[in-house]
Amino acid sequence: MSLFISNAYAQSGGSQSGDGLQMLIMLAVFGLIFYFLLYRPQAKRVKEHKNLVASLGKGDEILTQGGLVGRITKVAEDKDFIEIALNDTNNIVVQKTSVTAVLPKGTMKSL
Repeated sequence: MSLFISNAYAQSGGSQSGDGLQMLIMLAVFGLIFYFLLYRPQAKRVKEHKNLVASLGKGDEILTQGGLVGRITKVAEDKDFIEIALNDTNNIVVQKTSVTAVLPKGTMKSL
């Protein structure tokens, strides 16, 4: 007992059983927010990119992640690589997964 500090006593009565349910509801809400704002859009982008890579064929004009625009000259089905003609004299080999977009026919001529 101090002269300036009063004693603190615990309150008796009221139990707080609703806190556990509120915590579960909040956890479920955060899980739904995580799913709809983060996971679902990313999974959709991955699926679209997988379909894009699977549909690549000879003669398609593409854009790579590095910014190169070229026409596919050879597709190796057993490997993960494609050969791209940047112009009449330069050919390069890149991974299929580095393709970001398939361009409309004639795009290389207009550049």
